[in-house]
Amino acid sequence: FLRRQVLMSRNVRGGRFVDLFMGGLNHQIEHHLFPSMPSPNLRRVQRTVRDFCAEHGVAYTETTMLRSYGIVVRHLNAVGLAARDPFQCPLAAELRSAR
Repeated sequence: FLRRQVLMSRNVRGGRFVDLFMGGLNHQIEHHLFPSMPSPNLRRVQRTVRDFCAEHGVAYTETTMLRSYGIVVRHLNAVGLAARDPFQCPLAAELRSAR
């Protein structure tokens, strides 16, 4: 459970401003491990989780907000562009033929 939750998530660094802006959900790793924990406590448990992951060889990923958005956009582009050729939208095809 721990390995899957930590490897499939990443935290967004940025201090208290990012905490406020993202409602504490920039601590995605801790949120996925402790979903019912109140957001203000996620920051407090972060060091413990990070140390535990280091002890057990589990990669703990943290990045900036800008880099995190870049990761998401690159992934969406890769998935979307890969599906572009084989996928034909019936509505779009109909509208093109009506012209």
